[in-house]
Amino acid sequence: MKNAVPRGFSLIELMIAVAVIAVLAAIALPNYQGYLTRTVCEDAKGVLAGAASSLERYRAQNNTYVGANLADLGYAQSPVDGNAQFNLVANPLTATGYTLTATPVAGGRLAGRGTLTLTSTGIRGATDGAIAPGFDTADVWNSSCRGL
Repeated sequence: MKNAVPRGFSLIELMIAVAVIAVLAAIALPNYQGYLTRTVCEDAKGVLAGAASSLERYRAQNNTYVGANLADLGYAQSPVDGNAQFNLVANPLTATGYTLTATPVAGGRLAGRGTLTLTSTGIRGATDGAIAPGFDTADVWNSSCRGL
């Protein structure tokens, strides 16, 4: 009688495969979470730019920023659709200028991490929390979502 040839994988081979998958998951999951966090922050910067554009259109039509409402313009939060991660406000909103501020919502991915700002004169900034502090430099705006 012939000896049966073992088929399939041994327990050791399966355990090695599980260990490799666990190591890959341990590396990939934190990187993916960081990617999602940076995406939320970058989206907020895009929504701020869109809100600024809408405010400029409002001023072109009304010769003032006063009376503009971000909710009416479709920019009360970021992302514009879905669950809010940032709330947007235009304060102060004067006849000749504004400061847009995106503040992380409580319980959101970036809660307590600081604010992003954009003014009518194009000054961009990030303040407080873990978002890089500073004002009126392209580096601050461009690097504000890195390292989260």
